[in-house]
Amino acid sequence: MVQLKEVEDEHFAQEQPGPEILDNDDDYYTDTDSEISIESSDEPPSESLTDRLSALIDILPPKQRATLLSTFSTTTSWLKSGLVFGGKGLWVVSTSALLLGVPWALAFAEEQQVLEMEREMKMQQQAGEVSQIFYRIILCLSGFWWSEAKGGGRVGD
Repeated sequence: MVQLKEVEDEHFAQEQPGPEILDNDDDYYTDTDSEISIESSDEPPSESLTDRLSALIDILPPKQRATLLSTFSTTTSWLKSGLVFGGKGLWVVSTSALLLGVPWALAFAEEQQVLEMEREMKMQQQAGEVSQIFYRIILCLSGFWWSEAKGGGRVGD
């Protein structure tokens, strides 16, 4: 049968150097749940933002970093190509609209003015014809009235 015997290590048996324990243990009590720390109260961090961002690279394995970089570069390439193509297309459309649209709009406006002038001339002609008709009616009625006023019934009696 095997017997187990505990062997104490001399290193662990020695007393550890450290702060002396006083009778008043409240002096050494610290609240570990506190958010305010005496060490970091007024000291700015020694790392800059770029240092922190560059440290994030180590989170991803190299294979995933390569895949992510490839995807990002492909996406930016497509986006850049799309924006360049869209800009050139917009340039073509806008210059075509200016070169073709402005002269057409001016010609259309001029044609509308000519049609409006023709309409006004027709209205003046019709007004002139109507006024001649009214003038003839008035002459006829005035002649009839004049003959009635003289005492006759018919003209030529």
